[in-house]
Amino acid sequence: MPQPMPDGIGALFTLLLERPTSLYAAAVLRIGYGFLQLVFLLREFPHRDEIWGPGSPWTPALARQLFDQTGWVSILTLSDSRAYFEACYAAAVVTSALFMLGWRTRAMSVLFAVVVVSFHARAIFMTDGGDNLILLMALYLVFTACGRRWSLDARRTRLRASADKPARLPPDQAPEGLRRHLRDARLTVITVLHNCGMLVIAAQVCFLYGSAGLYKVQGGFWGNGTALHYVLNLDLFQPWPALSLMADEHDILIAIACYLTVLLQVAFPFVLFGRLKYPVLTLLLVMHVGIAVFLGLPLFSGAMITADAVFLPDRFYRYLGQLWRRTTDIRKAGPDSHRWVDPAPSRWFTPTRIRPGCDAIRRSGRRPGAHRTLPPTPRRVAIKETHC
Repeated sequence: MPQPMPDGIGALFTLLLERPTSLYAAAVLRIGYGFLQLVFLLREFPHRDEIWGPGSPWTPALARQLFDQTGWVSILTLSDSRAYFEACYAAAVVTSALFMLGWRTRAMSVLFAVVVVSFHARAIFMTDGGDNLILLMALYLVFTACGRRWSLDARRTRLRASADKPARLPPDQAPEGLRRHLRDARLTVITVLHNCGMLVIAAQVCFLYGSAGLYKVQGGFWGNGTALHYVLNLDLFQPWPALSLMADEHDILIAIACYLTVLLQVAFPFVLFGRLKYPVLTLLLVMHVGIAVFLGLPLFSGAMITADAVFLPDRFYRYLGQLWRRTTDIRKAGPDSHRWVDPAPSRWFTPTRIRPGCDAIRRSGRRPGAHRTLPPTPRRVAIKETHC
């Protein structure tokens, strides 16, 4: 007789097989990395030939020689024609935009991974390193259901359900039970792949932070709190030299930032299962914004900030969605939606808000405010009533 599984293992298998987790986080990753790749391609559009094109110093022939050693592949090296390169570049821009919007996400996720791999491998020495993480995440997102939330696919499914359109079923060539089992097996496979993909993404981010923190601990400059001083004085990482010089003048703050950076990165994998992760994620957000501003690495910072979003629960994103809808409804209603109404303006009455119970009072036939009339006095007093 088979032994029953322990409760913890059974709950883990139930979570892995029956319900896709972190669907909103997957949507944020899709939107974030699609947006970053799109902005990257548009930003480098004037320099596309020097970086990836036939006129690059890293020629297609050199790239193919490197591929023989590393095993990389790229669709950009299939032809040295300029027309072919321009067509690939336009297709990459369109693919990034459609992936970000979530249109036919299953197919677009595969094409997006091909685009990111091809552009990364073609000019592996020409970028700042932020595309390394985008490359990994593009490959992981292929296995996730990142189009089920905040996407054109989700909107189309919602509209189809609201219109009560019957779903397209396969021809009646097999028994109903077999079709149901096939459908259930398909959903189970999709759920397992999605949950495993999100788990791998979270593990990748933890490994990245932990290894970065441990490497910093071994360095003497991080130990004595002077590492950021030398970084801020590198000409290669000074988009605004005056801003870097101003920040470098505060020695104590520089030392605190060094120690805090190491502490956050080393402690990050150990604080993910408690509420302490929220202040840690906030401090990491501040750190990455500082890297983008002071060191001029916006692609790297954006990739890291987007990766951190995988650790926020779905209830956080649902709250953001509700807040957005509430704000949108108020904006659509206009400034008159909460105005004060006074149907009978007089100096004897003060206007008040219309209350939800006014319709019930009208249906009852009772005069509004009659039960609240003050007794007469010798002096004229203002009687406050609620008007409907």
